[in-house]
Amino acid sequence: MKHIRNFCIIAHIDHGKSTLADRLLDYTGSVTEREKKEQLLDSMDLERERGITIKSHAIQMEYTYKGEQYILNLIDTPGHVDFSYEVSRSIAACEGALLIVDAAQSIQAQTISNLYLALENDLEIIPVLNKVDLPSANPEEVTDDIVDLLGCKPEDVIHASGKTGFGVDNILAAIIERIPAPTGNPDEPLQALIFDSVYNPFRGVETYFRVLNGTIKKGQNIKFIATGKTYFADEIGTLKLKQFPRQEIKAGDVGYVITGIKEAKEVKVGDTLTDAKNPTTNVIEGFEDVKPMVFAGIYPVDTEDYEELRASMEKLQLNDASLVFTPESSAALGFGFRCGFLGMLHMEIIQERLEREFDMTVITTVPNVSYHAFTKKYPETPIIVNNPSDLPDPSGLDRVEEPYIKATIITKADFVGNVMSLCIEKRGMITNQTYLTTERVEMTFDMPLAEIVFDFYDRLKTVSKGYASFDYHPIGMKPSKLVRVDILLNSQPVDALSALIHADNAHSIGKKMCEKLKELIPRQQFDIPIQAAIGAKIIARETIKALRKDVTAKCYGGDISRKRKLLEKQKKGKKRMRQVGNVEIPQQAFMAVLKLND
Repeated sequence: MKHIRNFCIIAHIDHGKSTLADRLLDYTGSVTEREKKEQLLDSMDLERERGITIKSHAIQMEYTYKGEQYILNLIDTPGHVDFSYEVSRSIAACEGALLIVDAAQSIQAQTISNLYLALENDLEIIPVLNKVDLPSANPEEVTDDIVDLLGCKPEDVIHASGKTGFGVDNILAAIIERIPAPTGNPDEPLQALIFDSVYNPFRGVETYFRVLNGTIKKGQNIKFIATGKTYFADEIGTLKLKQFPRQEIKAGDVGYVITGIKEAKEVKVGDTLTDAKNPTTNVIEGFEDVKPMVFAGIYPVDTEDYEELRASMEKLQLNDASLVFTPESSAALGFGFRCGFLGMLHMEIIQERLEREFDMTVITTVPNVSYHAFTKKYPETPIIVNNPSDLPDPSGLDRVEEPYIKATIITKADFVGNVMSLCIEKRGMITNQTYLTTERVEMTFDMPLAEIVFDFYDRLKTVSKGYASFDYHPIGMKPSKLVRVDILLNSQPVDALSALIHADNAHSIGKKMCEKLKELIPRQQFDIPIQAAIGAKIIARETIKALRKDVTAKCYGGDISRKRKLLEKQKKGKKRMRQVGNVEIPQQAFMAVLKLND
């Protein structure tokens, strides 16, 4: 065991984690010339297109240092905050972390929050200053920032470049010397942490685990503690670039097991694996529950695909444990799911993955949160309002309560004013402000959860130039003045576009929604009125003009009454058309309503 090192790579988005991981794989000879490509561990097409890591990827390397052979288990993690749950899972399976900081951009918000995650789990941190070969790099100043943040010595910071491969040997030496070997007893009952899983259509669920105590052997009967079910380990092995079957995996190592499980629900990430005959008594603790920030409905375009969508979502949940969903139904869209996401980017990615990996075309509704409505008849029992259409009739309504959160924002002192005005605009109340250092400020707000759902996070990043980290926890329900804004297309309400909005903002949001839809809905042969309404009162209107055929083209010269006759005839036809006409709403119109402030 003393020759095993488990470590992950954490950093802010775009600081060069995946490139540095490529260099580590090259240097240890884990990939052949044929297999080499940029961002080798980012296996999804989406990751390569966008240049971001979405999934954590585990890979095993072998390296000889001072004449001894070492096994290094590396987990490359995402940098975007929407995927911070992936990072928390990777950290739980490691003893050390490479903290990578871009020499040109210095320390940023996500660096700090990932660092705190790692320190809470008692990981050994190795600071790496990446991209030192850039002309805009500022190594001395950024090294000072790292020293201030970590309290380490300047010589502990390793200078490296993922592009040229400079400093990779020093990183490998530091991993072996500074990161402690895993502790654990191979003779105790098997105790392994499941940190990830993927669905393989041919072999069922592949479960990735890290053995803390004991040994797992091929053909052993293993038990999942959370579900209490027992399985037969058909194949176990380690994760190189391809899977490497092995006969046994001992304490401290990372590997995969294939048991032929076909049901996605039966594997829970964060669960403990143990031996069926001689089970362990202590379950692994310290896995945080996922906190969805954004809720939205996902519906199949064709209602017959509902069961297929459910199966796709379960398989996707295996691969992305931060996705939460429950079934729901809507008058306009039929049966679908109410899903919880960690942010707007996460929501976009899930939608793309459903389309690419499972061929499911889906409609996403406007994101929102759950409210409690109280009627005058029963003022004590709340009606849970997940969908704006569940809101009772305003005439019998006593009050509506919405969930509030305590939001903690850490930012640089220069951006305090911007952040404060953004939070006040979002109906936040500042409760506390403390200076952690002369440069960094922690601010606490009480604000409605509904206000952070839309675009709060993106705007917070904008006003603070990417230099604000944000965390929240719920503090209960508070009464609020909410109204339901309905969107009518050609006098027909579209329930997927309804939204519960604070009365003060209703008019401006209704107007923006109408303007946005006017740009996105294609023109028809008849005029389409787009209206925003509260109950029976119209608060905003836009009209999409009809596409018209030039019926007067053949009348040149002559009496005006001939032209008028033709135009009147056309007008009657348009009127008839409008009574029977259906308006199709393109999918990007649903998505665009979310980005009203752009």
